Amino acid sequence: MPTYKLTIEYDGTAYAGWQRQPNQPTVQLALEEALFQITQTPTPAVASGRTDAGVHAIGQVVSFQSDKILPPQQWTHSLNGILPKDICIHHTEQMDDTFHARYRAKQKTYEYRIFNHPIRPVLNRLRVWHIPKPLNLGAIIDAATFLEGQHNFSSFEGSPTNNQNPLCHLKTVKVYNETPLIRITFQADRFLKQMIRALVGTLVEVGHGKRSPHDMKTILEAQDRRAAGKTAPPHGLYLLHVDYGKEDGKEENELL
Repeated sequence: MPTYKLTIEYDGTAYAGWQRQPNQPTVQLALEEALFQITQTPTPAVASGRTDAGVHAIGQVVSFQSDKILPPQQWTHSLNGILPKDICIHHTEQMDDTFHARYRAKQKTYEYRIFNHPIRPVLNRLRVWHIPKPLNLGAIIDAATFLEGQHNFSSFEGSPTNNQNPLCHLKTVKVYNETPLIRITFQADRFLKQMIRALVGTLVEVGHGKRSPHDMKTILEAQDRRAAGKTAPPHGLYLLHVDYGKEDGKEENELL
């Protein structure tokens, strides 16, 4: 059967995350129902990775196989005609039969958005974390430098989890000041459960002077979730881009 690769955007507000769950609306369920309407056959959709309830995606990647032969543009058009308005297919590509959205991924880029202003936002209230107290961005940037590289990120892993490998290579952490919006991007070969949200929650504590930048090194060495800060809310988090290296025609370090 032909294998297809979808690049998909979604607003995670109304969903209990990507993965199918009993009696819960999920992005995977919505997509597989749309695929069924086109193919009249159950068609499993595999994502590059799960996103939690409330988390958004701009560049999630999904693969599926189908006997239904349609040009890639027709898949995009047909799916977008069925999917709810908060899910959109940006691009469809036919791949070789060995392509797998999850197992072939080389690295991912996430972004966390903070609205740092005394007055709460209205239109973006479900797409940013509102923090009214001013943040020391210099301290946050200094703290982020301790995170880059390959580390055991157990101190930033949510529970419960059956993950046996806590090592991640966090290639870059970048902080962008677009007052009152603060964007923090994370690029790594892999991420642990709720890892970015725990990192952001801890960086915010640094920005409020509750921790020093150098504390990040101590937290990593502790390998204990209790050593780090609180978990940031999900609605500020976006999956920006999934990189497959030369396989998808992009350079390995290319960002969206």
